[in-house]
Amino acid sequence: MKTPTSAQLAKLSAAAKQASTKAYAPYSKFKVGAAILTQSGKIYTGCNVENASYGLCNCAERTAIFNAVASMEKPLRLACVAVYTPTPKPTAPCGACRQVIYEFGPAARVISTCKGRDKLDCVITELLPQAFGPSDLES
Repeated sequence: MKTPTSAQLAKLSAAAKQASTKAYAPYSKFKVGAAILTQSGKIYTGCNVENASYGLCNCAERTAIFNAVASMEKPLRLACVAVYTPTPKPTAPCGACRQVIYEFGPAARVISTCKGRDKLDCVITELLPQAFGPSDLES
């Protein structure tokens, strides 16, 4: 898997922050943005979208990944996922997002940034140990 350059990481983090401004978060007021870098070098963004029926909400990370799938990025292979939250400390992706990230990037780098200077920088398997993917389901 290609390692993202520092220029790509800066562009990805900026795209995630910009995506957060598009979030639909009338209930929590917690506007999250995400940007993914694919192995093909393309960047896709997403924001969280809330709903009065909370189970129907969608996270920014999954929105970005689903955006790539809907844009016909095939095969979709994630190199990096950047997340931005307007918080003093970085916020890691939720469990559902971790599983979806792993599905498309079992070695993907995950970077979470925030209003503060702190940053989370790890690989998805550190956030989701013992993950499973399509190859684990084959008989």
